[in-house]
Formats: sequence, C-alpha cells, structure tokens
Amino acid sequence: MISFFKKLFEKRSDFLTQDAEFAIAIKADDKGNYAKAFEIFGRLANQGIADAQHNLGQMYEDGHGIAQNSHEAVKWYRRAAEQGHPIAQYNLGVMYGSGRGIAKSFDEAVKWWHRAAEQGHLDAQNNLAAMYESGSGVAQSLEKAAKWLQKTAEQGHPIAQYNLGMMYENGRGVAQNFNEAAKWYKMAKNQGISAAGRALQRLVIGY
Repeated sequence: MISFFKKLFEKRSDFLTQDAEFAIAIKADDKGNYAKAFEIFGRLANQGIADAQHNLGQMYEDGHGIAQNSHEAVKWYRRAAEQGHPIAQYNLGVMYGSGRGIAKSFDEAVKWWHRAAEQGHLDAQNNLAAMYESGSGVAQSLEKAAKWLQKTAEQGHPIAQYNLGMMYENGRGVAQNFNEAAKWYKMAKNQGISAAGRALQRLVIGY
C-alpha cells in the first residue's frame, strides 16, 4: 500500500514539475529569452506534452531560439494535433494549405481545419467555410460554407461576419436577404473591416 501511494505521489509530482517548467518556458518566451524557452519546450515536448509540442513547432516555424525549419514545425504540430490540440491542428492545416514544410495538400488542410473547427477554433472555421465555398480539398457546398460562416460570425469573427454578409447579399448558400447582409456588414465594420463599410454603402445606393 505504501508503495502504491509513493508511486502515485511521484506521478503527481512529475505533473506539477511539468506545469511549473511550462510556466517558466512561457515566461521566458514572453521576455524574448527564446533559447531558454526552446530548451524547456523541447524537453517537455519529448515527454508528450501537447502544449509544449505545439509551442516547439511555433518556435521552429518562427525561427525563435533555433534556425527556422518548416519541416520540424510540421513534425511537432502534427504530434500535438494528433493529441487533439486545436491550435496545432489549425497550424498544421495552414502548413498543408501553403505547402510549407510539407507537400501542399488542400485535402489535408481541410481535414485538420475541420478537426480544429469542431473544437471551436474560429480561424479554422472561417478557413473551412472558404474551402467549401471554393471547392478546394472538398466538394463545393455553398450551404456548408454559409453554415460555417454563420457559426463563426456569431462568435464575433469579423472576417466571417463580412463574408457572411456577402453570402446574404448575393444569395449564395442562403436565401438572399439584404437586411441580414446589412446586419453582418455593420458588425464587421464596427470591428474595423473597411470593406464592410463600403458594402453597406453599396446596399444603400444600389438596392
């Protein structure tokens, strides 16, 4: 019995140590001490900590604390993404979509953005909508594009709000509705999307 509780305590202590180390790495990264952050993230990443794997991938992508290396960034993003890390899933999709560090594949980009989108990642939802609208990496579906835009816009994503306004203005994937278009354009405009302001003017003048 004593041995069991000793092992349990040691396991818990390991988690506490990992949390403490991760916090130190975050602080070092924030202060620009990239070498220290990279060393700690690397150690934790090799222990299977998804947040550290993602952050290590980010450092490889940005060239912080190490020479920039897109291939290594993809490797670490993938390890975190396969553990269900939504930001790593989004970033891995970006790497596939742009062909950085790996062969370009819209199919793979859609796969990873879809996983991140299902977990509520707003940029992934917006990108997924764009892929459905264009039919890139997935069968074109304006209805699914509008669905993802609606979901994202309702959470306050300004670009999604603008794009949803265009869908309503032009009747793409949704029934044409100028009032809805104006509503979403106004929301996007209030968040700094200048094109949304011009779209509002167009609605008033043109219709």
